[in-house]
Amino acid sequence: MQMTMRWFGPGYDPVTLEQIRQVPGVTGVISTLYNKQPGEVWEVQEIAALKKAVEDAGLQLAGIESVNIHDSIKTAAPDREQYLDKYTLTLERLGQADIHLVCYNFMPVFDWTRTELAKVRSDGSTTMAYDQSVIDTIDPHNMQALIERQANGFTLAGWEPERLAKLKDLFALYNNIDEERLFANLSYFLMRIMPVCNKYDINMAIHPDDPAWPVFGLPRIVTNKEKLLRLIRTVDDPHNGITLCTGSLGTNPENDIPDIINTLKGRIHFAHIRNLLHTAPGRFEEAAHLSTDGSLDIFAIVEALYTSDFDGPIRPDHGRNIWGENGMPGYGLYDRALGAAYLNGLWEAIKEIYSRKTRFTQY
Repeated sequence: MQMTMRWFGPGYDPVTLEQIRQVPGVTGVISTLYNKQPGEVWEVQEIAALKKAVEDAGLQLAGIESVNIHDSIKTAAPDREQYLDKYTLTLERLGQADIHLVCYNFMPVFDWTRTELAKVRSDGSTTMAYDQSVIDTIDPHNMQALIERQANGFTLAGWEPERLAKLKDLFALYNNIDEERLFANLSYFLMRIMPVCNKYDINMAIHPDDPAWPVFGLPRIVTNKEKLLRLIRTVDDPHNGITLCTGSLGTNPENDIPDIINTLKGRIHFAHIRNLLHTAPGRFEEAAHLSTDGSLDIFAIVEALYTSDFDGPIRPDHGRNIWGENGMPGYGLYDRALGAAYLNGLWEAIKEIYSRKTRFTQY
């Protein structure tokens, strides 16, 4: 595996590449062209500049998160073919730049949903949290304002104001889209782009829905093992895979994440590892990566990745804001650096345990 961290690019991320380079064991970043709107073609020069900035800092551009998908593709609107052509051209340019991983999602309207971005925990740190009982009382058209008030002045991925300024139109666009239609549109998208993915060896890694149930009546189709299996069997190409996000899948306590890892062996192209703490049904907060700080067994998750021969990028996912850092919610430096060190330690220990087992059985 390769330990990475997410980096939003110059002018958007308060964390610098120089700081990331100093986190032990981190050798790459997952980045994007944060200024690009869904449906826009990524220019060759823009991709080259991003890659050069990362490499000049002594890191590798290990993948892209995300090349955002236009809603016309998600809803099979009459103009979807032109947006599919643009998406394919962007993938071709990424492949020509020797970039072989794209993390993406197929969530309608909202890429992720939280009710608090700076919930104060008992240790004084702040974290993102979700409460379904609060969501049930909110007009979805007020969600953008709720998020912006808590965003510390940052533009958050999935909550770009240019897109959400058309929130009423977006909801109307998805008015007749149920799970089956959304799944059919996702399958069509994947079949349409697989030729360019095969040509340039680009792994498409879909991110699970967050949280793993319908929000504001919008359909969710990437929420559990059965739905993930259906997707990879419907488009049975090795470049059609998943991003194993423990936080998104972990929002549903019924999801057995080590079992999902073992079941999807060979089709997990990327891993987001984070912990969360369930405090009531439909209510959770994001925890430190340490297993004992939350509800997920991070050791068992990392062990399952190791034993399933996972060899893609891993990144610590959402962190708390700690030590007075006033960073982007979920993406401060300090707690994610602690998470990277913790995950590297687990991987090293698990690797040594299995190495010793192998040596012992030889005698």
